[in-house]
Order: sequence, then structure tokens, then C-alpha cells
Amino acid sequence: MPQVQHPRRPDGHGRLLLEAVFTLGDLVLVRGFVSEQAARAGLTGLRLKDFVLAVHELMANAILHGGGGGRVSLRRHDGRLLCTVSDQGPGLGDRTLPSEQPGLDSSRGGRGLWLVRQIGDEVDVTTGPAGTSITISMVLI
Repeated sequence: MPQVQHPRRPDGHGRLLLEAVFTLGDLVLVRGFVSEQAARAGLTGLRLKDFVLAVHELMANAILHGGGGGRVSLRRHDGRLLCTVSDQGPGLGDRTLPSEQPGLDSSRGGRGLWLVRQIGDEVDVTTGPAGTSITISMVLI
């Protein structure tokens, strides 16, 4: 069972809606928590589905490439919903968020990160030799 918190206090970076530590066995459950909290925050319809898909891709990448798991936090701040997924893996190295859609036969991968970039109104990446943190932001309209 993942360690999940649903705090409701502002902390200077917006209202923290959800924070969870996850591994592969927690992926479906945490995705459901993200969906529920994003809907409560005001995302609806296709934007909600797209946001949850992007967060799922980030969590899957953390599991596959970032050491087997990570941490997800969901915040509401200044009319936006922000979700940060972080891991303790080796970082992205020379890989970046691709600006063009990677081919299906691409050996470098990157399709999930490309998708996140297409979905998010803003995407911020911090990476280094001891982990990666990616934040996707969507305006609540």
C-alpha cells in the first residue's frame, strides 16, 4: 500500500492536494488518487483524462528508469493544477523532452515524455545524476 497523504494546508507553493510514494504495485491505485483529486480541483472531461494519462506516464518512467518508484505530489496554485513526479534514478543525461514525436521504432524512447509535453500547459524538468523531477501544469478553466 502506498504512503499517501491528502493534506489541505497551503505551504507557500499552493495547496497540497496529494502526496504519495509509489512503486509498480501502487501505480493503478495512485493514478486513481490523482484522478480523484484533479477532478475535485476542477479539471474535467478530456483535460482531466489527459492530465491523468500524463501523470501515469511520468510515474511509469520513474518506475522503469528511475529506480523502481518515486514520489508524486499534486498541488493547486494560482489557478493551475501542478503535479510533480520525482525519482532517485540516474537522471536523464543527454536526453531531453523531445520536441518532435519520436518514431515508433525509436530505440531512444522518449514517447512518454513527448506525450507529457504535448498535454501539459507547462512542463518543467530538473534532472541530475541523483534523480529527476518533472512537473506538469495545467490551467484550471
